[in-house]
Amino acid sequence: MWRFRTLLVALVACLQAVTPLQAAAEPLPAAATVLITGANRGIGFEFARQYAERGWQVIATARSPGEANELQALAAEYPGVAIELLDVTRPDQIAALAEKYAARPIDVLLLNAAKGPQQPTATASLKRQDFDIAASYFATNAIGPMRVAQAFMENVKASGRKQVIAISSDSGSFVAGSQLPILYHYKASKAALNMYFHNLSFEARKRGVTVIMLHPGMVATNAETARLPGAMPTAESVTRLLDVMDQLTPADNGRFMDYRGENMPW
Repeated sequence: MWRFRTLLVALVACLQAVTPLQAAAEPLPAAATVLITGANRGIGFEFARQYAERGWQVIATARSPGEANELQALAAEYPGVAIELLDVTRPDQIAALAEKYAARPIDVLLLNAAKGPQQPTATASLKRQDFDIAASYFATNAIGPMRVAQAFMENVKASGRKQVIAISSDSGSFVAGSQLPILYHYKASKAALNMYFHNLSFEARKRGVTVIMLHPGMVATNAETARLPGAMPTAESVTRLLDVMDQLTPADNGRFMDYRGENMPW
């Protein structure tokens, strides 16, 4: 009997010694993941910074990662930030990135990369419109985001949050945009972006994915926009956009909203 008791005591002692080690070896829950296009500067970079501060895994894409100095510094500070090559007009680069992250659920697919208004085309009249340039606006601002959404929809579907966010502009609205004969290509490409993703929202709903278009407001992303009346600091705009995104529900699917969470007129 005493031998049995001795063995039992020894067995209990071993189990008590092993249990803490086993508990420590259990994998921790994976952090949420965001993939951001055009993350090397402006609004895209600020999204990457604030998500990194939240402890998210950030897949930050840029057309020229080697030249994205601020993004490189952010990745050095936050191990959860991965910098990836991506030009949204390059199907081969989209496919390569999608293959690399095929097994990764993506909670938020943040489609931010865009071609902004540029002179002299921004104020060009009808006689001076260059439609080769127009094609580049549509390729970057409308078709590119749709290509990325197509490539990563299954990743989003497999995630917890299941959000596709397209950063749009009031310039894509027939009502809220400036009523001046300027920004022909930029306005048209943003209107196309809105229609693409509004249409996508009906299909995405069947997969449990919420698709939203967001207007960030007038943001001081450079010296030129900083001079415009009412321009917000980039950090303020992104903080407010994140507040809106945090409160989204499936009932918001297909909405075009601003940084206050209010509906944008089309």
